[in-house]
Amino acid sequence: MLQNAQHVSRARRGAGIGVSIPNLISLLRVFLVPLLVWLIIAGRMDAAFGVFLIAGVSDGVDGYLAKRYGWQTELGAYLDPLADKLLLVSVFVTLGLLSELPSWLVVAVVSRDLLIVSAFLLSWVLGLPMRAQPLLVSKANTAVQILLAAVVLADLAFALGLGTVRLGLVWIAGFLTILSAAAYLRSWIRHMAGYETSIAETAAPADESRRARNAESRSDGSEQGARAKTRRRVAPAGPFPGAADKDGARP
Repeated sequence: MLQNAQHVSRARRGAGIGVSIPNLISLLRVFLVPLLVWLIIAGRMDAAFGVFLIAGVSDGVDGYLAKRYGWQTELGAYLDPLADKLLLVSVFVTLGLLSELPSWLVVAVVSRDLLIVSAFLLSWVLGLPMRAQPLLVSKANTAVQILLAAVVLADLAFALGLGTVRLGLVWIAGFLTILSAAAYLRSWIRHMAGYETSIAETAAPADESRRARNAESRSDGSEQGARAKTRRRVAPAGPFPGAADKDGARP
């Protein structure tokens, strides 16, 4: 119980911070992006590799702290993957412009991220927000992209001759990028289709009830009309057959 109390106390201290420590680390990773891009463009590959390593280590640190001390927040759920994507997309685009990565891979990576962001924004605009929950294939894709960027930067910085390794990682990253985009698209379609199904299921009983009330109303109206016609057609009979009615008229 003492350990649980200490854990809760640490969690409360972390939650009491306006922006928790893991979120601050994620923000630091965002601020490293322009520095890293500038170092790559300037040809300072050794420094760029070091900054990229710092960014990669910080990604693991903020995740560990958030889980270890219960500092998970809704902001962190969006900020952490956003920082990762800004870092990776910036590095991939910069290396692509320097012809160190194939253009088709850069286009695939950027298009995938734009597709995912657009789907999340559309869901949010329609009032059907999706939870930021990374898929397993997406985690594998991010890991391979980080490894590819690190290998390319290390090869450029220290002339390691990793051409074959780079080529293999390029194809693996391309395959996982396309696969993860398809997985996210499938998840988004199921999310939106599930909402439409729930709306239809909710509306169906109301429609059936309304139709039943209309049918009952028409039935009651028909019965009342029939009874009125019957009363008009059937006249009260006299005491003897052929007797005159109240006006003295014979039938």
